[in-house]
Amino acid sequence: MRFLTGGKPVARETIVNETLPRFLAFYAKGDGYGFWAAVEKATGAFLGWFEFRPAKDGTPGVVELGYRLRREAWGKGYATEGSRALIRKGFTDLGAQRIRAETMAVNTRSRRVMEKAGLTYTRTFHLTWDDPLPGSEHGEVEYFLDRATWERQQR
Repeated sequence: MRFLTGGKPVARETIVNETLPRFLAFYAKGDGYGFWAAVEKATGAFLGWFEFRPAKDGTPGVVELGYRLRREAWGKGYATEGSRALIRKGFTDLGAQRIRAETMAVNTRSRRVMEKAGLTYTRTFHLTWDDPLPGSEHGEVEYFLDRATWERQQR
């Protein structure tokens, strides 16, 4: 969460009243998109969550990939494993044409996950923030993976 909230925890009230209802609304649609809990297989410990949903800007065929993992889960391959599974689902089950992900330019670990999952850097862009995080002056980066490239990667 360092690159999302500056490491500040989200209030339980916000999670209960805003975040969880938003997550659950995706399941009500029944279209295969949504949010998934990441759980460690051996222990059942909650590691974080993944999102996989149609592009916020409504671009047809584009799906947005995201993840938030607890610090204890960092560096163990969970983000790459979960991302690859959702990318596969998008291209094989959901008819996605392109997968998109973004992060702060300075978030090198997340950028590396995107690359290991097969996405390619496409651009850096700058947003205006009311309460900018350290590093936000370097901008945000966007990564994409299209279906044809993914299919070549699978061979």
